[in-house]
Amino acid sequence: MKKLSKKLVTHDGSFQSDDIFAAATLAIFLEKAGETFEIIRTRNPEIINTGDYVFDVGGIYDEAINRFDHHQIGGAGKGLDNIDYAAFGLVWKKFGKIVAGSEKVAGLINKRLVTPIDAWDNGFDLVLNKYNVTPYYVQHFFLSMVPTWREENITNDEMFLKSVEIAKEILLREIIHAQDLLLADEKVLSIYNNTKDKRIIILDKNYPYEYTLTNFSEPLFVIYPRINDNLWGVKAVRKNPKSFSNRKDFPKSWAGLRDDELQKTSGVSDAVFCHRGLFMAVAKSKEGAMKLAQIAVKS
Repeated sequence: MKKLSKKLVTHDGSFQSDDIFAAATLAIFLEKAGETFEIIRTRNPEIINTGDYVFDVGGIYDEAINRFDHHQIGGAGKGLDNIDYAAFGLVWKKFGKIVAGSEKVAGLINKRLVTPIDAWDNGFDLVLNKYNVTPYYVQHFFLSMVPTWREENITNDEMFLKSVEIAKEILLREIIHAQDLLLADEKVLSIYNNTKDKRIIILDKNYPYEYTLTNFSEPLFVIYPRINDNLWGVKAVRKNPKSFSNRKDFPKSWAGLRDDELQKTSGVSDAVFCHRGLFMAVAKSKEGAMKLAQIAVKS
């Protein structure tokens, strides 16, 4: 017998990142399972009742019957950091582990992408805006996908479907990054444990290390190979991965210098560059990078 397409039902009209990513999550889940599906946008209760998965509409949250709305009185519970769930969070709560491949990866995605989108949808400010210039979030991009008052030849439905395809790509890339981040964490931790002088950590690949090494007090600089240009980088370890403040800067006299000038000032014969922000330097060889780091530690 021919399989019937699953019905993914959400509200019609305008859209936001919440319902877009909920749809993207369900689409990836069903594609992994080899299921076909259609996305229906409506507020008609009779059509909503026929849905196999209903999200951001319908007034019901019951994951046992795949109903994922959060607009009803009392909402649909709270997730990470006591932030109210929106449709994305409710769908991710049930299907995230399957879509991401593991509980750990799903947890990273929840913290990085899902919860911020839920917070936005529920009017919860995660960041205090101190300036007239505001950050541009992924939510802003998807708001730009909503047709303007002049675009009478474009419908909300077609732009929603385009947005879901983009959201799928974002979600799949975030999953890959989260998976590789967990692998990198293991490798960086092993290198740290096997390093004698833990002020300088030498990596064999350019692993993301920030959140791993800030758990330890000793590391000041990290050395790593730069694949794209065959050079070696040295970076200062930050006091906090979310800040731009270093535990120790490179010498002030190196700021912004390149090639001959940096080589003369530092005494390192193959030094290439030092950022004027004093958080990064580059050498042609691993040995040169080690010398830059050693000098910086003692400065």
